[in-house]
Amino acid sequence: MKDNIALNKPVGIWIRVSTEDQAQGDSPAHHEERARSYAKSKGWQVKEVYDLAGQSGKAVKDNPEAKRMMKDIERGHITGLVFSKLARLSRNRRELEDFSDFFRKHDADLISLSEAIDTSTAGGRMFFHLLGVFAQWEREEITERVNASVLTRAKLGKSINGTAPYGYQWNERKLILKDDEAAVRRKAYELFAKCRRKGQVAKELNGAGYRTREGNIWRDTSVQRILSESSAKGLYVFNTMRLVGKWRTEAKPESEWGRVECPPIVSVELWDQVNQIMEEQLKAWKKPGKPPVHLFSGLAFCSCGSKMYVAANNPKYFCRKCRNKLPIETLEKIARHELKAFFGQPKRIAGHLHEADRNLTEKSALLDTHRREIAKVKDEMQQIKQLYLKQQISGDGFQEFFAPAEERMKQLQAELPKLEAEVDLLNVNKLSADDVLHESATLYDRWPNLPTEDKRRVVEAIIEKLVIGNGEIDITFSHLPSSEELCKSQSRLGPG
Repeated sequence: MKDNIALNKPVGIWIRVSTEDQAQGDSPAHHEERARSYAKSKGWQVKEVYDLAGQSGKAVKDNPEAKRMMKDIERGHITGLVFSKLARLSRNRRELEDFSDFFRKHDADLISLSEAIDTSTAGGRMFFHLLGVFAQWEREEITERVNASVLTRAKLGKSINGTAPYGYQWNERKLILKDDEAAVRRKAYELFAKCRRKGQVAKELNGAGYRTREGNIWRDTSVQRILSESSAKGLYVFNTMRLVGKWRTEAKPESEWGRVECPPIVSVELWDQVNQIMEEQLKAWKKPGKPPVHLFSGLAFCSCGSKMYVAANNPKYFCRKCRNKLPIETLEKIARHELKAFFGQPKRIAGHLHEADRNLTEKSALLDTHRREIAKVKDEMQQIKQLYLKQQISGDGFQEFFAPAEERMKQLQAELPKLEAEVDLLNVNKLSADDVLHESATLYDRWPNLPTEDKRRVVEAIIEKLVIGNGEIDITFSHLPSSEELCKSQSRLGPG
């Protein structure tokens, strides 16, 4: 089960608007604002924007921005990618399947707003799982042939993927120095031997104006890669690891390794010195433990309006502003009791889903109206422009009529992505709520034994907000902003 409960989930925004789309008024800025609004509504943190404006959707994986995005996923810099619709990600079915596999491998989420697909929810994961199943047979069919080819080429010392290590290039099946990269790589070894910090090496390389082969800034991970790779001392070793499961890798037998001699960039002594330091640092570093998962993070509010948090090694939700607090165990017991009451009333559940549908319908209607208003104002502006071009109104007259219309267009355009994001969120949440509610008959009995991640998914789908006040809790159930009282419940707190 995925752990998607962190409020500050780091995500990226993917923007790909073709030149033709832009000519028709489809703005990259609009797609970005829509995605930002959706991320904000989920409590996510937008870390990166990947702008492929003008890029065709037939093949995007080789685009520098796509490569940057995938590297950010690999290193955990972002754990989700938000885009307006699947066709914006790629129009190539095979690439969509590849993206699906890549994100699944790295336990990251794909969020397509128009199709209401969010793989941080059960429904969204199901959709992309189907893509993976669809491609499985074809992958298995070619796996044996590919593996045989890789092993043969490795034993012959031939390149597997055609990519030379940083500082080198292939020339007539031999690795030769690529002078500009070799100089940077040499400098990286010298800097690390001096400062013993990969982050500092990256900082100094970036400060000197150097960039990676893909044109990106240097980071500690990319510095680690070029320092630990053996070609710098004159022997390129490849095909050494295989992926086991989703996360773990293991070394292949040495008989399957490929080896190619090449001109050294640094001395064996310097390479050994640098890698010994890194090995010692790795042994000294202890991986931090997994942060605790709290069921109502981001949903619990104090009656003063502030959010309530659970500090490290503290068993209570706590308001930093007014010092209000409530034990974690107490809040969960009360919430479970309220969920039992909620699930024990079929009519109430039916009303919940009905209100969810009604709210989505109303918000969608508002969005349609908003889009019609934009089209109407755009048509008015075009008519005013034509009158001016035909000299049927003066320059002053043009300004008098055009300026207000232009200002209104800016206001409408600014509001549009926010409305779209609201509809996107309602669509995605409705799918999640349906999944949970269909299991409601046994949910209360199973609750104590459910993993925390499963409990959180239920809470996110059903509960919108908990307000903890003086001796009472006010629970607002999701999807009912127009009739909160339908599914609102208050519970008296006991002592403690």
